[in-house]
Amino acid sequence: MSELLGVAVLGAGHMGADHVRRLDRVVSGARVAAVADPDVERAKAAVGAADGVVVHTDVEAALDAPGVEAVLIASPGEAHEEALLAAFARGLPVLCEKPMVPDSAGALRVVEAEARLGRRLAQIGFMRRYDAEYRQLKSLLDGGRLGRPLMLHCVHRNVSSPPHFTSSMLVTSSVSHEIDAARWLLGQELTAVTVLRPRPSAGAPEGLLDPQLLLFETDGGALVDVEIFVNCGFGYEVRCEAVCEAGSARIGDARSMVVTAAGGAREEVPQDYLARFSDAYDREVQSWVDATRQGRVTGPGAWDGYAASVVAEAGVRALETGSRTPVDPAPRPALYDAS
Repeated sequence: MSELLGVAVLGAGHMGADHVRRLDRVVSGARVAAVADPDVERAKAAVGAADGVVVHTDVEAALDAPGVEAVLIASPGEAHEEALLAAFARGLPVLCEKPMVPDSAGALRVVEAEARLGRRLAQIGFMRRYDAEYRQLKSLLDGGRLGRPLMLHCVHRNVSSPPHFTSSMLVTSSVSHEIDAARWLLGQELTAVTVLRPRPSAGAPEGLLDPQLLLFETDGGALVDVEIFVNCGFGYEVRCEAVCEAGSARIGDARSMVVTAAGGAREEVPQDYLARFSDAYDREVQSWVDATRQGRVTGPGAWDGYAASVVAEAGVRALETGSRTPVDPAPRPALYDAS
């Protein structure tokens, strides 16, 4: 491996461009070696003044570019399976943004392909595991000082949803973060889901079932509820409260700048996930680079990506039927027993 890990970034949209910036200016031990995006001008704009970066429209050409030793996938979710399998075929370590693959069948194919390799190559971008507040809550729960966790109350709000967003994507794209966070915080698997739908907000596009309330059951007897509201209009908010036998703990209330003027006070609210979780993304990518340079995978893996997909699919069925829906995952390959 070279002195600086050469990374191919696949996708140059909002997330991909931010990762190019992060690798070029924030993270140590790595450099951007190639960028791939169907829109060449967008890719060039993402690269900016970064030195020595080749731009491609083809994923495989970027993976085969000189100096590429690892891959960061930030393309749309439907392109992830092909990119992951191409990286596996070349033995390249991967950091793949969530969802790993939007459907559980495709996610299982990725898991099975990695299992056949006999070693982990993929880390999945559930960045909340790297957020300081989430890590503090995880440490508290693992320490047992508050007793057994009984419930998690979660809130996930966005200013507005993209034009292509569908009702099911509230579950598969947005709540997937809460699905992984709940599994990780509790150390339990989600076994069933029920979705309740209030009257849609007047701020939601026509036909979009927004907001929604999801209730997850776990194999450890805990309950997890998630309010997902992707057109709240005022800001980006993520909160989580753990209610335990001997107390509770809440995160997401950290205060931002308060401006006092003209006889009043105004507190700023983050407007998107890149602002709220900027430190978590930095920590996630730095951790991935450090582990990759040591030949290891230390973060959430392909099995976690599959688990999120299969739970989210059960959530979509619950949304469509109005019924409690069990989660029915495939057997976990031995490669992930220690995950």
